[in-house]
Amino acid sequence: MIPRYESKEISSIWNDENKFKTFFKIEIELLKALEEKKIIPLNTARVIESKAIINPNRIDEIELVTRHDVIAFCTSITEQFPADIGKYFHYGVTSSDIIDSSLTLQIKASLDVVIESLDQLMVALKKRAIENKMLLTLGRSHGMYAEPMSFGQKLLGHFAEFKRRKLDLEQFYQNELTIQLSGAVGNYTILNPEIEEMVAKKLGLNVEMVSTQIIPRDRLSKLISITSMLANAIERLAVEIRHLHHSDVKEVAEGFKSGQKGSSTMPHKKNPISCENLTGLARYLRSHLNIALENSILWHERDISHSSAERLYLPDHFGILVYSLNRFSETINLLEIDTLAIEAKVLNNTHYLSSYYLHFLISHCEQLTRDELYSIIQAASFDPIATQTPSQFRDFIQSELLKKNQSMILPELDRDGLQAIYLKSVDHIFKRVL
Repeated sequence: MIPRYESKEISSIWNDENKFKTFFKIEIELLKALEEKKIIPLNTARVIESKAIINPNRIDEIELVTRHDVIAFCTSITEQFPADIGKYFHYGVTSSDIIDSSLTLQIKASLDVVIESLDQLMVALKKRAIENKMLLTLGRSHGMYAEPMSFGQKLLGHFAEFKRRKLDLEQFYQNELTIQLSGAVGNYTILNPEIEEMVAKKLGLNVEMVSTQIIPRDRLSKLISITSMLANAIERLAVEIRHLHHSDVKEVAEGFKSGQKGSSTMPHKKNPISCENLTGLARYLRSHLNIALENSILWHERDISHSSAERLYLPDHFGILVYSLNRFSETINLLEIDTLAIEAKVLNNTHYLSSYYLHFLISHCEQLTRDELYSIIQAASFDPIATQTPSQFRDFIQSELLKKNQSMILPELDRDGLQAIYLKSVDHIFKRVL
């Protein structure tokens, strides 16, 4: 991970030193289970756990000869002990038992960080949604003004999406994190399922139901599909903020810190750089899904074509995801919401009246058909003079109705009236989500 986007919490999980510590943790739990079942001498695990030194440099030296990282790791440990102790290290398991079980522990630790960061983002988003629950804004359809809605509800829709992704991650965390200690091709030639279950319980993980000598990679595909959808959720809100940030929209702006500059030559610029950055990182996160899917298809019981790709993309994926969630939390907390400008667009516009007046006239004007009423209001909506103010819009419609012998006084809507119509269900929607 380049320093610009590094999450140190994630980097510490995926560096080589911690990887070998995780290998060692699994091997020690296996030794303890073997002792309990009286398969190996008592105190073997205690001696190795207390005296072994994990030396990544020595492991690298050995791997230059063996060209096999797990053998190099095991040799670096067993060479520190007499044969009658060292020979039980890595007993009955194959390399992938240790690699894949260790990978699961690293993923579990990474998800702990991801979920904590996601929680912080959801807290920020929930706070801003509640703050703006009764703020009238013009909703948009096809990028065009539509009906008024709650600005808080706009944010609440994004909160609900993040809530769904959190539930997906929690379900994955509970059900899909598995280990295997089943030996070559997964048939327990030396060990047995009971020992595997004992170790899994100690580690707080599930047992892989059918190991193929590796933990099937569809599990990783599922995880990366969830986190890719989380990246989508980040980008969807980031793009909305970028749209609302436009000079000719100007409803929100990213918070500008003291000393921050938006352009090297145009001092007036206040660019949505955080949301643009997050949009680019979301693309990068989603690119990993294709790798995860392709890694699911391996030869016979196993090959190692997935290994090189996972060494690269998994640390980057979790690191970028945590960076993105943390940066977005800050962006949402500092987001400047121009409540006066947002509400003024509603109060001074005529677009919201078309749907309201159409349904009002359908209920109160029995002599004209829906199509006739629709045509009158559409004509008003397309007239450059009628659309200048709400009162001119209303006068135009009333004039057209008179031409059809329909005398009708259309209601005027002030801010309270608009809220009563367009925000009448907002409390129910918030309650349903929160």
